[in-house]
Amino acid sequence: MPTLWHGRFDGEPDEALLAYTVSLPFDVRLAEVDLVASRAHVRGLLRAAVIDGAESELILGGLDQVEAELADGTFIFVPADEDIHTAVERRLTELTGDVGAKLHTGRSRNDQVATDLRLYTRAAVVGVAEGALNLQQVLLDQARAAGQSYLPGYTHLQRAQPVLLAHHLLAHFWALSRDVDRLCEAHARVNISPLGAGALAGTSLPLDPHATARDLGFAGAFHNSLDAVSDRDFVAEVIFSLALCGVHLSRMGEEFVLFSSDEFGFVTLDDAWSTGSSMLPQKKNPDVAELARGKAGRVIGDLTTILVVLKGLPLAYNRDLQEDKEPLFDAIDQVSLGLTAMSGLLASTTFNHGVMAQAADTPAGAAVDLAEYLVSQGVPFRTAHTIVGGLVRQSLSGGETLRSLVESHPDFGGEAAAILDAGVPVTRRTSPGGAGPVPLEAQLIAAAEALSVARQRVASLQR
Repeated sequence: MPTLWHGRFDGEPDEALLAYTVSLPFDVRLAEVDLVASRAHVRGLLRAAVIDGAESELILGGLDQVEAELADGTFIFVPADEDIHTAVERRLTELTGDVGAKLHTGRSRNDQVATDLRLYTRAAVVGVAEGALNLQQVLLDQARAAGQSYLPGYTHLQRAQPVLLAHHLLAHFWALSRDVDRLCEAHARVNISPLGAGALAGTSLPLDPHATARDLGFAGAFHNSLDAVSDRDFVAEVIFSLALCGVHLSRMGEEFVLFSSDEFGFVTLDDAWSTGSSMLPQKKNPDVAELARGKAGRVIGDLTTILVVLKGLPLAYNRDLQEDKEPLFDAIDQVSLGLTAMSGLLASTTFNHGVMAQAADTPAGAAVDLAEYLVSQGVPFRTAHTIVGGLVRQSLSGGETLRSLVESHPDFGGEAAAILDAGVPVTRRTSPGGAGPVPLEAQLIAAAEALSVARQRVASLQR
């Protein structure tokens, strides 16, 4: 079976070369967008009078048949099909003869592949953004349902201050909000058509890249043909956005691993979103959360792969760029699955409010409130910090409780000691964006508004 480039060569390519260079096993997922881009190219050839109406209809009909065969599984791949683009053109030519051989007129696989990848990525970015929006909705729903429930807030994984559970959940909400924003911004740079750039320098034929770009729904066409076929910035940028989203899923997963342990006991995972042990009958494992944590490293590896591929490439196209697809596809797949899985895990989780409150209601959790009480009395904060730190140290020696020390201290007394009562410290977080009830009401409104705006923005994006 001849290759697309057999005319220049005397012999057939070695089987080992074909085995090493083949990309069909992974780029077959570009079949649908390859057909979309090919149809647009045919219409461009017709507008330029490179082919006539009858030829256009024959080629488009052949592409329709190829699509049908791919869809119903009757498409037969052959060893010479090194990629999906070759396979489509080979089958089209079988169906339509010499007319089908005109499909590639004025087009290189360089601009063809770049166009297909942009079409695929454009749609995938919207899909991932929708997955992030769904997880944001779950977080918002759980935050609303949490009411005034609170838990310890941590720094250095040491109990720091009590925070409302809703506030804690919304911290993850806002991280995902930035992920959606990054994906939308990346979408704008994906949405540029390289079709018409040819191998690297355009063509002598009267093709109009801007018309083809409009046909494909792109926001615009390339300005420089060399850049158009060699640019994979959009791949790197999308994978970065996915990697950071994966990191956010990982951090969320880490908390669920901790919080579902007996040592914390803050949450109980639903059976449908947990797994068991092959040996230990009593086990209920947070595998979804663990995989969210583990797969982040995989997606970070995808980002490293594409950056290393790109770092030393001269203009214009180089075969190294074949290595752009697997990390992109993998990052899209893993983050999409992770968003769906974490949405299911979180939506079905039971929060153990009493356990969380008990862990948060330690007197030391109100230490900064005691210091701020002194500040309200005119004491410099650093002095107040030293006084309260001394009382905490004294209480840890086992002689007296922190409450009794506060009650008997000349700078405090009973009014200050009441700050240590269960559930009181979290109510004192009153600054905007803080973890208390008053700022939470404003944050819930802001989160709902932000989610609504983001949904409209994502819905407006071209797939």
